[in-house]
Amino acid sequence: MSVFAAVFAAFAHLVEHLADLIQPLFGATAAAAAIVLFTALVRLLVHPLSRAAARGQRARTALQPKIAALRAKHAGNPERLRKAVLELHTEEKVSPLSGLLPGLCQLPAFFLLYHLFSNTTIGGETNGLLSHRLFAAPLGDRWADALGGGGVFGPAGLVYGGLFVLVAGVAFFNYRRTKRLMATSDPVAAASNGEQVPGLGALTKVMPFMSFFTLVTVAVVPLAAALYVVTSTTWSAVERAALYR
Repeated sequence: MSVFAAVFAAFAHLVEHLADLIQPLFGATAAAAAIVLFTALVRLLVHPLSRAAARGQRARTALQPKIAALRAKHAGNPERLRKAVLELHTEEKVSPLSGLLPGLCQLPAFFLLYHLFSNTTIGGETNGLLSHRLFAAPLGDRWADALGGGGVFGPAGLVYGGLFVLVAGVAFFNYRRTKRLMATSDPVAAASNGEQVPGLGALTKVMPFMSFFTLVTVAVVPLAAALYVVTSTTWSAVERAALYR
């Protein structure tokens, strides 16, 4: 057995064990509840990075007047401006990439769930996790399977409908919040010559709608991975509202 296969097998046993522990409370949906609990644990572990990202965002906001002064000072020298901005970030101990770390650290957990519920065998054994369900929807199925098995208003289709409503609500909350943040800041950066960076204006307009892309993810990945996305996205909305208030 390869190292990756061993890791996937160990993770499968962990999820099954956790599901067995909480089965008296959640019954047939114990595996789905275990995935939600696993997601919450991952987010708790990543929370220090999220707090650091929030501090970094506040620090970057505080640096904007100094960056504007550097932009004016080195208006005719883009390379000198780039170095000056990097030196400023280093001096103030501010990392432009700190906001990416919480999301990057969650990718392995998402990949584990996606792999587990996309394969009929794990470590040479039948994948028993595929027999678990969230109400009427198998955790290894996708929205297309639900549509083919009973349509939008079939038992599995209604489960997905509930997830879509929840994700849409969280996405709308994030959309409103992003619009408010962008309205109180200067979202359009300028190049060293004072002109707007090409393409940044269009990106700024699209940015508030990015949270709605989660709906596409929920529709195309296995239901178990979709549960991870829904739980993590909801956690992020609450966490960011608290950290960036």
